[in-house]
Amino acid sequence: MGKRKKSSRKPGPARVKVPLDTAFTCLFCHHDKSVTVRIDRKEGVAQLICRVCDQRYQSKVNHLTEPIDIYSEWIDAADEAQRVGESSTVRRPAASSSRPVPARAPSVDDSD
Repeated sequence: MGKRKKSSRKPGPARVKVPLDTAFTCLFCHHDKSVTVRIDRKEGVAQLICRVCDQRYQSKVNHLTEPIDIYSEWIDAADEAQRVGESSTVRRPAASSSRPVPARAPSVDDSD
């Protein structure tokens, strides 16, 4: 009594590939599907453009780059720019201790 060979089984159903998005939500104007990505693999450059607020981002690409990758880079670049902008304009408060600071008495010059 032998087993059936694996090669005699029929192949299973093919998996359905879900296509990735090519239109995204803008970070600045928050319009859905207003951001499009154009990839020029020959030149090695991708351009991201919002149709509503005309925000633009440009990045280098390789043969594996997809539109979602460029959108993710744009999000990271916008977060980095915001963080750098906040650190240069906002000053940190001075260090404080838990003890209250005593009020200073006005200095009196006793040189009669």
